[in-house]
Amino acid sequence: MHPISVKRLNRTFLAKTFALNASSEISTTMTKNINCFIPFQSEEQVKQTVENLRAQALVNEVYFLQGDMRSTANMRFIAQHADTTYSLIYTKYTTLSFVLFALERMEALIEDSKAAMVYADHFNQVGDVRTNAPVIDYQLGALRDDFDFGSVLFYRSSAIKEAVARMDVDYSYAGLYDLRLKVSQKGTLEHINEYLYYDVELDDRKSGEKIFDYVDPKNRGVQIEMEKAVTQHLKDINGFLEPKFKDVDMSPEGFEYEASVIIPCKNRVRTIGDAIASALAQKVDPKYKYNVIVVDDNSEDGSVDVIKSFVSNPKVIFIQQDKTWHAIGGNWNVALHHPKCGKFAIQLDSDDTYFDENTVQKFIDAFHEQNCAMVVGTYRMTNFNGETIPPGIIDHKEWTPDNGRNNALRINGLGAPRGFYTPMLRTINFPTTKYGEDYAVGLRVSREYQIGRIYDVVYNCRRWDDNSDANCDLIAMNNNNFYKDRIRTWELKARIQMNEAKK
Repeated sequence: MHPISVKRLNRTFLAKTFALNASSEISTTMTKNINCFIPFQSEEQVKQTVENLRAQALVNEVYFLQGDMRSTANMRFIAQHADTTYSLIYTKYTTLSFVLFALERMEALIEDSKAAMVYADHFNQVGDVRTNAPVIDYQLGALRDDFDFGSVLFYRSSAIKEAVARMDVDYSYAGLYDLRLKVSQKGTLEHINEYLYYDVELDDRKSGEKIFDYVDPKNRGVQIEMEKAVTQHLKDINGFLEPKFKDVDMSPEGFEYEASVIIPCKNRVRTIGDAIASALAQKVDPKYKYNVIVVDDNSEDGSVDVIKSFVSNPKVIFIQQDKTWHAIGGNWNVALHHPKCGKFAIQLDSDDTYFDENTVQKFIDAFHEQNCAMVVGTYRMTNFNGETIPPGIIDHKEWTPDNGRNNALRINGLGAPRGFYTPMLRTINFPTTKYGEDYAVGLRVSREYQIGRIYDVVYNCRRWDDNSDANCDLIAMNNNNFYKDRIRTWELKARIQMNEAKK
C-alpha cells in the first residue's frame, strides 16, 4: 500500500471539503505554507479531520499515509511532498480539530524559537467529556520511543528533508521514531505549553497496564527496530558504549552474610507479611548465610506490628526510619550501609513475593558465574491472589550483553528483581526518591559494569489497586516520565563526556 493524496478521494467528498475551505470565515489571504500528513484507514475515518484541516487558512494540501504510518517508506513520502515551509504530521486515526488560530500560533513559535519541530498541549475528547492533556518538555535524554508529543507534530519541512536524506535503514515501525531522533541531532524540539487542539482518546486503560506495553511479546518486532534506531542515534551523538566492562572482585572481606534481601516498606499492612515470609522461606546453600533487612519508613497503617511479628527470627533485621525524608531510595541506602548487609543485596518490594524458595540462591550463583556488579531476574505479573495476569512473564530479553546498556536509555525500566554487589553500590548509592531510583542506579551501574541476567522466573510482581503506579493521573505520569528523562539526560551526558575523554 502506498501513501495517497487528498486528490485520490471521490469527487463528492472533494467538492464538499473545498467548498468548506472557500466559505470559511477565517481570512485565507495568508500564505498556505503547511502540508498535512494523516494516517488513512477509510474515507469515513478521515472525512471530518480533512474538513477541519482544509478549513485552516494556512493548510495547502492534505496527504494520506496507508499501512503503518511509522514506516520509513512513509517518512520518505512525507519528505518528497514536504514542498511547503512546514509539515504537519497527525499520528492518530481519530478526528482532529483545532483551537482558533492554533496553526498560526505553531507557525509563529517555530519561527520565534528557531526550532525544528514544535508540539503542544491539547484536549482529549471522549463523547461530550473533554479533559486536559498536557505533555512534557523534550530533553537530550528523552529517548523513549513512546515519548508523548501528543498527536500533532509540527515540523519545519527542511528539517524533515535533511533527516530523511540520512536514513539508510528501511523500518516497518521505527521510521517516525528515526525521524524524530535524526531531527533532534540538528535542531530543537520545542514544547508549546498551550492547549491548541482536540483529539479523541480511545485507550482508557489504567496507567499501571499501559506501562508494560513495551515488554509484551507481541511487540517484539517493533522493539527490535526501535533498539536499532536508538543505537544508531547514540553512535551519531557519541553516546554509544562499546561492550567493554570493568571486572568485579568477588573476594572482599568483612561481610558476615553472603546476601541480604532488602524490603523497604511504607503502609503495606496487607502485603508486608507475605513478602517477609517469602524471603524467610528461601533455601540457600549452607556455606552461605543470608538475612532479611526490612526498612519501615514511618508506616501508619499497622505495617510495623506485622513486621515486629517476625523479628524473633534471627535472620530478620528491622530498621525504623526517623521522620526525615527517605523515600524508597533512602530506605535502600540505610539498608546497604548497615553493618549486617550482605555482599549481595537483593530486592523484594513490600507488596511482592519471590516465585519460589530458590530465588536468593539463583542470585548468588549468577553473581559468581557471570562476574557482574548487578543482576536482573525475570518476573511474573500476578493479581493480588497470585494468579497470573497479562502480559504474564516479563523476561526483558531485549537486554543483550553487547547492547543492553545502550538500549537501556530507550526503555523505562530494566526488570525485576534486581540484585546488587554491595561494595560497588555503596560507592554509588540510590537517589533519595520514591520513583525511578532503581532505574537510575541500573543506568549508572551499566555505564561501567556488565549487568547479568536470570531468565528463570524468580519473582511475583503483584498488581493491585494500592501499587504506587497502578493508576496515576496524567500529571503524576508526566512528573514520573520527566524525571526518568532527566535521569537519562544526566547519564547520557556522562557517557558522552567519557567517550570524549577517550579521544
